[in-house]
Amino acid sequence: MDALFSLPVLSLFLIPTLSSYTTSLNLLFFFMTWSTLVLSHPPLRVELFGTVAVRLFFYVFPSVLFFLFDILTPSAAVVIKAHGEMGLPAGSKRSKIRAKDFKVAGWALANLALSIAAQAAIEAVRTKALGMRSALKVSMRLPMPWEIVKDLLRGLFAREILAYAVHRYALHSKQYSVAKYHEAWYHSLRAPFPLTAHYDHPVAYLLANFIPTYAPAMLFRFHMLTYLLYLSIISIEETFAFSGYSVMPTSFFLGGIARRTDEHLLSGAEGNFGPWGILDWMCGTTVGNDEDGTASSVIEDAQNELSALSQDGDIDEKIRRAVEESTRRFRDGSRRRLRRRRDE
Repeated sequence: MDALFSLPVLSLFLIPTLSSYTTSLNLLFFFMTWSTLVLSHPPLRVELFGTVAVRLFFYVFPSVLFFLFDILTPSAAVVIKAHGEMGLPAGSKRSKIRAKDFKVAGWALANLALSIAAQAAIEAVRTKALGMRSALKVSMRLPMPWEIVKDLLRGLFAREILAYAVHRYALHSKQYSVAKYHEAWYHSLRAPFPLTAHYDHPVAYLLANFIPTYAPAMLFRFHMLTYLLYLSIISIEETFAFSGYSVMPTSFFLGGIARRTDEHLLSGAEGNFGPWGILDWMCGTTVGNDEDGTASSVIEDAQNELSALSQDGDIDEKIRRAVEESTRRFRDGSRRRLRRRRDE
């Protein structure tokens, strides 16, 4: 953990966002930081700690924050839930916190740790047991912008293909026992809520989540920096798509993914098998409120984005009122408990 929070690792993420220097100086500082990190740590450690850092900053921390927001202030959370009270972990804003909700969160975090362990095992076998080069390219040379864009595009599209194929033909096929595990675990949820992106039976999780995510990076042998950007995009997608919220940073992209994720679970797995819906559109497995499939969904995403711009004030006002109402109820409850203690 010391390496994870060391100055080179933190500088790698903070310098481009917090510094006020020119672009040239930023690139110079970034190169110096990256070179220091590569020279001071073995490639496997750089890969693993970089992966852990991205997962923590872009998935674990925000997802845990959203999860606590849902269970501690359900009256405020339900206002921005796409499916109302059904989208809360407990299923109702009046329900108490259940052990099952924490079990789901615990398994999700355990699966995430399992994926990182699997990544470490693959690299250890390749480099130490088989004498092969590492799956990811960890070098001082920085990738060119067009190389990053090219790898990101083909990596994300390969992930879409793998995720769709595994999800549709393995996890929802009567021929394989893993489908029963997936049905009993993930499809036991009423609706997605924070942290459920990584909730599933460990075998189903490795097949449907880890392999589609890591295999494209191995196939195209991403540069480590490209992989960190690739993993950041996926982590942000998972954080918001499975949050259950109707308010997104962008309705056109994340909002559409979140809606299709919700529909997959609510429809009983009738469709929406791919993360982004591209293969669902091509194969005719899109489900939702639109009869025209994903093409109509994309148009609706754009319309939602435009309408959201004009409704931001209303949403902010609703959230503010919900938070005030939740705070008032908490204070009233505390006062009643205090009076009871005095009466006793």
